[in-house]
Amino acid sequence: MENWRYTMFSINKWAFLLLLLPAPLLAQQAPVKLDTILNRIEKNNLLLQTYALKAESYKYKAKAGTAWMAPMVGVGTFMTPYPGQVVMDDRDKGSVMLQLEQDIPNPAKQNAQKRYIESKGDVEMAGRAIAMNTFKAQAKSLYYTWIVASQRIQILQENDKIMQMMKKIEQIRYPYNQSQLSGVYKASAKIEENQNMIRMQRGDIAKAKAWLNSLMNLPGNQELQIDTTHTPKFTPESSLDTTLLAQQRKDILQMEQNIRSMKLGVGAMKAQAKPDFKLRFDHMSPLGGMMPKAYSVMGMISIPIAPWSSRMYKSEVKAMNYEIQAMEKERSGMLQESQGMLYGMQYEIQSMEKRIAAMEDKIVPALKKTMDADFANYQENKLQITAVMGSWEALTMMQNNVLDEKMKLYQMIIDYEKELYR
Repeated sequence: MENWRYTMFSINKWAFLLLLLPAPLLAQQAPVKLDTILNRIEKNNLLLQTYALKAESYKYKAKAGTAWMAPMVGVGTFMTPYPGQVVMDDRDKGSVMLQLEQDIPNPAKQNAQKRYIESKGDVEMAGRAIAMNTFKAQAKSLYYTWIVASQRIQILQENDKIMQMMKKIEQIRYPYNQSQLSGVYKASAKIEENQNMIRMQRGDIAKAKAWLNSLMNLPGNQELQIDTTHTPKFTPESSLDTTLLAQQRKDILQMEQNIRSMKLGVGAMKAQAKPDFKLRFDHMSPLGGMMPKAYSVMGMISIPIAPWSSRMYKSEVKAMNYEIQAMEKERSGMLQESQGMLYGMQYEIQSMEKRIAAMEDKIVPALKKTMDADFANYQENKLQITAVMGSWEALTMMQNNVLDEKMKLYQMIIDYEKELYR
């Protein structure tokens, strides 16, 4: 019973202490996965939010296009004689006139224009998808740069341990004339050079962290940890026909939305051939008592099919149709070019994967064994420090080359995915 009470007391105490910790400190315990970062960018990035706002604005512009013009009201005189004129009869005194006038637009023209304006919102949302694809590629590049920098630091830290050990051995052997003082200085220089490389990699990590935070609409100095064990995997598309690319590529979808919008624009322009209407009402109150009150009602209709008027919208329709044909040709050309490019990128990535596998499975292990053998001979005082340093530098250079090739491979995968969903 006492043990149970003590256990519950300890649990409550630690829970209370955890509640007192600041939220950012707790948040940094778990690394953030790449998918989580991409989701946060899509949700919080300010530049992406502008596209939805612009698309929403087109909805209201479309509604505004269906409004009528404001009515016109006029007050004045009708057939009133100039001052100084001889008025022979009350009928010649004229009238005070009230005039009302209202333009009545054609509903078919307004609806066609409304559909055209609304389609521009779809173009904006397609533009958002393109921007998101670009941000995804940028975030992946920063994420993989961080991973590779972390791997470099691990290698450099291992190298630091080796060089520190070699320096101590040189310092111990020097008083007994078993080594030269230059060996101590060489080891010290390599240690400092190694530390500079670590500082540079930490700078790359800090830059990647700041940029990732900015993409997620967070302060650049916000604490962030990533999953450095993540390894990008390349999965080539089994089929790269143009139909698949047309469904996946965001720029093609945007172009299709542009073509659709242009076709609606053609429909709106053709609707200009439909007439508009106008209604006018005039009321006259005579200034003389002998005349009755009178009114006039007039309805008017425009005649847009008149040759001097129809030339404008007919020519515009032809121009827009030619532009649509050009966009359709461009779309087909982009799909064909992208197909060839993606096949080439697949072969290049697969070749790079084989090269990296050979370096990791054969070259690096061989250089590691050489380094271990030389270091063992060095510890037994059978080899000078310069020979060990040569083996160490060869191994370090190859390890860095592997990481360089991996970063190139990751960037190639990013470019492939960006081109596939562009």
